[in-house]
Amino acid sequence: MSLGSSLDLPQRPAPQLWLRYLEGGCLGCLSTDEWSWGLGLPELQRSRYFQSRALLRQQLADVLGCAGAAVPLHSPPGQPPLLGNDLGWVSLSHSGAGLLIGYSGSPIGVDLESTARPIEPAGLMRRFYPEPEQAQLGDLTGEELRRAVLNSWVLKEAAIKWRHRTLAAELAQWCYDHTSGSLQNLSDGAKPDHSSALQQDWRWAAVGEGCAGLMLESPGQPEERGGT
Repeated sequence: MSLGSSLDLPQRPAPQLWLRYLEGGCLGCLSTDEWSWGLGLPELQRSRYFQSRALLRQQLADVLGCAGAAVPLHSPPGQPPLLGNDLGWVSLSHSGAGLLIGYSGSPIGVDLESTARPIEPAGLMRRFYPEPEQAQLGDLTGEELRRAVLNSWVLKEAAIKWRHRTLAAELAQWCYDHTSGSLQNLSDGAKPDHSSALQQDWRWAAVGEGCAGLMLESPGQPEERGGT
């Protein structure tokens, strides 16, 4: 099946986001490579890998109008997932029981973090956030500081995925303005479109062209456990 010739997609599909539970994926749609890569992982990582790729394939199959196994996905563990045949860009992130999937006609990065994740916000801020941002957050304490630091963190992780870079290389270069809502790379001036919001027990973020004001495709709550 040649997806590139059989699908009637827009030239540049608009960004879409889905928040799913990291369970219930149909493992039968996984590729031979994905089975091989997954079986080489430790047990807990293996389960997460198989479920995340199966759910990603199923979600893309709905968008592309094909079977999950036919989605031209290349997604080894620890690497950004790539969608072939010029069908667009994908990004995914999981945290606890949640899986965030992003799809767009242009590069996109997404990140998901549990709001219950143990962090030491003041230490993270001092170590990784640039001085202008630290100055903005200097008077915050307690839960208010924690929320601000976490929101900034997921936006920066999503921005780094958007550019297919690494946290080590770029994290300290990204600055989030907590007053204006602007996200900027201090090294090269990049100011991408972005969105971030709370959904149940997670904070999510999406970065890339067209992501300003972006909402989840199924607002209100993630897909119900056991749903079809």
